[in-house]
Amino acid sequence: MGRLAGKVAIITGASGGIGSATAAKMLAEGARLMLAGRDQSRLDSVVAQLGGGDSVDSCVGNPAEEADVMALVAATKSRFGQVDVLFANAGAEGAIAPLTSISVEDFDQVQQVNVRGTWLAIKHTAPAMIDAGGGSIICTSSVAGSVGVAGLAAYAASKHAINGLVHVAALEFGKLGVRVNSVAPAPIDNAMMDSIEKQASPDDPSLARQGFSALIAMGRYGTNEEVANIVAFLASDEAKYCTGGIYPVDGGFLAA
Repeated sequence: MGRLAGKVAIITGASGGIGSATAAKMLAEGARLMLAGRDQSRLDSVVAQLGGGDSVDSCVGNPAEEADVMALVAATKSRFGQVDVLFANAGAEGAIAPLTSISVEDFDQVQQVNVRGTWLAIKHTAPAMIDAGGGSIICTSSVAGSVGVAGLAAYAASKHAINGLVHVAALEFGKLGVRVNSVAPAPIDNAMMDSIEKQASPDDPSLARQGFSALIAMGRYGTNEEVANIVAFLASDEAKYCTGGIYPVDGGFLAA
């Protein structure tokens, strides 16, 4: 029996690197999963790779559209009968550019996905958890939610906002049985960082990677699985006294 046996988890951004790695980890720990994302074919691919049979389902939709989030929660309750865990992981890095060069459209797009999407996920899963006696919400923040990173104004602003949502939600739900935390990864070796590196250093993305790695005490990027391990812990009853926390998964990035 895994430590998530009997629990039902919603994972948004489930077809990305961190989302799919967390799905695999939670499934191995005994959870049943509803995977959410914008692209049904990508979700289907993750479901097939997981091989979880009746323990895994998917729901396509836009994380920043309230009707889609409500439909996701309803589909999860209809399919599995309950919601115990939310991993609000859907996110976008946006354009990498000086603050004064970012367009209104690019700035707003990042806030829509990262901030509004996270808020909507919390808004509509928390009541289902409260009705069932409790649960755990984990949001994906970033080290950029604690410090500034030149060129990442929209992204950093959104991740600071997510930390604020986590703190408020933890206070509001603390006596109602719902814990709310976030994970704060440093650069992780996945497609999002590939995009950031290519935007930051178009002629030679490896230079951007070297620069980011130099900021990390351990001298390397993290892995999707290393983030998934912390998410699974926060989802489990082992973390039952943990709420309102921002958990770095950063190889020492924030230690400087």
